[in-house]
Amino acid sequence: MQKVATEQDQIDGRVSEPVVSGAHPEAADFPLKEARKLVRDLWQPNARIYWTDFPISAFIGWGAVAVAVMSPLGSIIHIAALIVATLALYRAVIFIHELAHFRKGTFTGFRRFWNATCGMPMMVPAYTYADVHIDHHKPQHYGTEQDGEYLPFAVNEPWKIVAFVAQAFIVPILLVFRYAMLMPLTLMIPALRDYVWERASSLVIDYTYIRPLPKKDQKAGWMLEDVFTGLYAYAAFGLWYVDVLPTMFFVVWYVVTFAIFVLNGLRTLAAHAYRNGGRERMTQQAEFLDSVDVPGNRYISPLWAPVGLRFHATHHLFPGMPYHSLEKAYFRLKDELPDNRLYLAATRKNLWAAVAQLWREAKASQKS
Repeated sequence: MQKVATEQDQIDGRVSEPVVSGAHPEAADFPLKEARKLVRDLWQPNARIYWTDFPISAFIGWGAVAVAVMSPLGSIIHIAALIVATLALYRAVIFIHELAHFRKGTFTGFRRFWNATCGMPMMVPAYTYADVHIDHHKPQHYGTEQDGEYLPFAVNEPWKIVAFVAQAFIVPILLVFRYAMLMPLTLMIPALRDYVWERASSLVIDYTYIRPLPKKDQKAGWMLEDVFTGLYAYAAFGLWYVDVLPTMFFVVWYVVTFAIFVLNGLRTLAAHAYRNGGRERMTQQAEFLDSVDVPGNRYISPLWAPVGLRFHATHHLFPGMPYHSLEKAYFRLKDELPDNRLYLAATRKNLWAAVAQLWREAKASQKS
């Protein structure tokens, strides 16, 4: 338990310098100490859950891809297989979020297994999210221009919300280009390698984001993940060339990857209130109120917000808490906080309610 708590302590180190909470002035009244006490027993990750949930999701996902490839185009079986493949592989891919929060040196085997069976064949190796996401939780970065996972949608033109989801059409093509075309060039041209690592190696929503270059102990790992991800692409094209893989495989991969990014785009829009137009630093309480919980239906909501991400505001209160504890933490805080009004202020009824509220606020901001 101590290893997990250490990450929380690192991220919670946000009281030593003044911060601004202009987007959520009521945040100072949030009962943070009481909330921490109520969930202090929920920090230990259960390896058995990870080693059960992810492999089953990946097995179902890739199995459904195979069925979709072999089924008649447009048939009921083909369409059903595409839906199953999308939902299962989406869940499998989202485990990259858990990988980002694992302490260095833990769950090493799981990380490699995830990369080999999901991250690399989907062209999103683990390093593309790791440090970037931890920065998203740091007080000096969250909601500021140094946060690649934040854009102030609520105070910008509404068309940017539509454009954000629509860009999913080109993401699969860009991923293949990144690892099949740029990767070998980066091995030969160090300056290009640095440029690609800074500007084309991060799973972010702000495409102006410039990622810090790897530390000395990270460089070899980043290069290996790049190379092996590229090898997956070359292997697929090679098997297609010798008539082992049909062309339909690439069609199915594109459709499933596109659908995953659409789902994740909608989930991302529902993950935060995105009201920090001034890109100011926030307290942890303000960060929580700028985030969103959507408990919804416990069977339907995990389809679009898998691996605990429907409790995204609670996750921002306790970033090191494993995904399998977040639902319990949410309902415990809801039921046991002496005054839960501010806690529930971050809750939305469902996905559409969260996105609709973001849309209304964006429209209203243009009139004021």
